[in-house]
Amino acid sequence: MKHLRLGAKFGALTLIVAAGCVALLHPYKATANDDDHPGFDHGASYLTTVTDSNGNFVTRTVITLHADQTMCVVDADSGGPNYFFTGELGSWKPNGKGGALGRTLDFDFFVGHPAYPNGDVARVDYTISFQNDGGIVGTHTVTTFPLQDNPLGDGGTTLVTSNFTGQLITP
Repeated sequence: MKHLRLGAKFGALTLIVAAGCVALLHPYKATANDDDHPGFDHGASYLTTVTDSNGNFVTRTVITLHADQTMCVVDADSGGPNYFFTGELGSWKPNGKGGALGRTLDFDFFVGHPAYPNGDVARVDYTISFQNDGGIVGTHTVTTFPLQDNPLGDGGTTLVTSNFTGQLITP
């Protein structure tokens, strides 16, 4: 009987040590609460609706958060006829609060624009919160720079901060 209790204690200790080894081999999965969200670790795309500060519809976008922490955004109103800018490319990172921060760049081809007649580069800064239903909500702020300036630095002209809500695109 004494050997059975000792065997049970040794077996339980072995399981605890094994679980600890697995946690050490995979520290991100063992320590991150963010892994429950589709945008973390696996990558995901979201169809979003963008609204202004009054809640009025502005555009639709697709935001893709790649597993390697790069991101791309395609805007429904890019490429004309009213606006002439490229898709956005950039990167994202977890914000430590169950959401993400992202930064993308795009280029404006509207030659003759009153502010930047030779074109510009826009930086778009994102804050993203993941929702329990698999969707996202957040804001993005568009700041433009003359083409020859550094869009990753300070300065620029802040054009707009908009809100967005999105749903996960599933196969």
